[in-house]
Amino acid sequence: MKRKVYDKLLKWKKEQNGASAVLINGARRVGKSYIVKEFAANEYKSYILLDFNKVSTNIKSLFENYLDDLDTFFMYLSSYTNTMLYLRETVIIFDEVQLFPQARTAIKYLVEDGRYDYIETGSLVSIKKNVEKILIPSEEEEILMYPMDFEEFLWAIGNETLMPLIKMNFEKKREMGQLMHRKSMDYFRQYMITGGMPQAVAKYVESRDFNSVDYIKRQILKLYRNDIQKYAATYVSKVTKIFDTIPSQLQRHEKKFMLKALTEGARMRDYETSFFWLADAMIVNMAYNTTEPNIGLGLNTDDTTLKCYMADTGLLISHAFNEKAIVSDNLYNKLLTDKLEFNGGMVVENIVAQMLRAAGHNLLFFSLYNKENAQGRMEIDFLIAKNTITSKHNISPIEVKSSTRYTLSSLKKCINKYGNYLSTPYVLHAADLKIEDGIVYLPLYMTPLL
Repeated sequence: MKRKVYDKLLKWKKEQNGASAVLINGARRVGKSYIVKEFAANEYKSYILLDFNKVSTNIKSLFENYLDDLDTFFMYLSSYTNTMLYLRETVIIFDEVQLFPQARTAIKYLVEDGRYDYIETGSLVSIKKNVEKILIPSEEEEILMYPMDFEEFLWAIGNETLMPLIKMNFEKKREMGQLMHRKSMDYFRQYMITGGMPQAVAKYVESRDFNSVDYIKRQILKLYRNDIQKYAATYVSKVTKIFDTIPSQLQRHEKKFMLKALTEGARMRDYETSFFWLADAMIVNMAYNTTEPNIGLGLNTDDTTLKCYMADTGLLISHAFNEKAIVSDNLYNKLLTDKLEFNGGMVVENIVAQMLRAAGHNLLFFSLYNKENAQGRMEIDFLIAKNTITSKHNISPIEVKSSTRYTLSSLKKCINKYGNYLSTPYVLHAADLKIEDGIVYLPLYMTPLL
């Protein structure tokens, strides 16, 4: 399947020309190995893939015995893998490099040697257990790989014409029109339910059967649980509690994570490492509260008030309905037609967080609570900043609406109070694009373009 990270790898190969290795970091089953193998096969004369899940002890011993004699190192590596090596035309892939940290340490010497290119793939690559005995090479660039975005999903189902139309209308701030908007929302809901994990998308392309897709997603969730048990060390219990309660936390109206749901009297300092573990594994996307929506959002971040989203919304749906009997064609039909009885805002806000993160935005929200004055309270779902600061008008507040009937009291309060700081305010909703009273209303499928 076509992935955008392929172009990032092309850019790295052309610009670096062996001066650095590249690390593809992403959650398990996000498609790292597949795209790297495809890239290697297409762009090099030969490649070697060392999968540290199953690589032989003979190959591991090369990293321990011959890094000071790279001529011998490469002769043995070529022989063990039965692969010819070509100067500047071979790439060596370290797959699941976190399982053998010595290989990551070796990158410094291999890059300095300059004969070949090096690509690493990994998950949990920054977990203490995987880095405590190594020196992270400065000769390593990192590319974060996320689940498939909406455009990649469209490519997978054979539609390469819709997103260019969406992009054009976004740029011109012009409505899609009834027919194309309805078509776009239909595709978007299919994407939201399926999610962006490549195995799930491939199953959907093959079968168009959401129950078959659901089985794939549950296998991935099981894998994540196993990883927690295996790698979360002394934090297993706390990480598991957080992971298990994500759907119920997002089901709440405000969606801020309530620690008391985990343990009575719990404090953030008791759980911050566990949240970090899930975020570092790229299983979740963390959003933090900013105390004021002005330039330098990071300077005003309150790390003790957060939201915890699933990194993939398709996985969230399977996670939320964790009793097999509940997951049925009826449920999926209701999701497709936006007729669910539960709080659909959970799913919609999660997919917006997923798309904003994949587009390169840090996830921040704005929550202001005034005990004395209800008029002073406001909840803004997301805040995003422009890439470059051209003026004080830098911050765009975003409200996410899952239904057709809604009010914008918090957004209007925010505009009135902080208008001098703000750039364009947005409402993301299920309707077509419109502009009204200085607010841009965008259909949900345009979120990746912000």
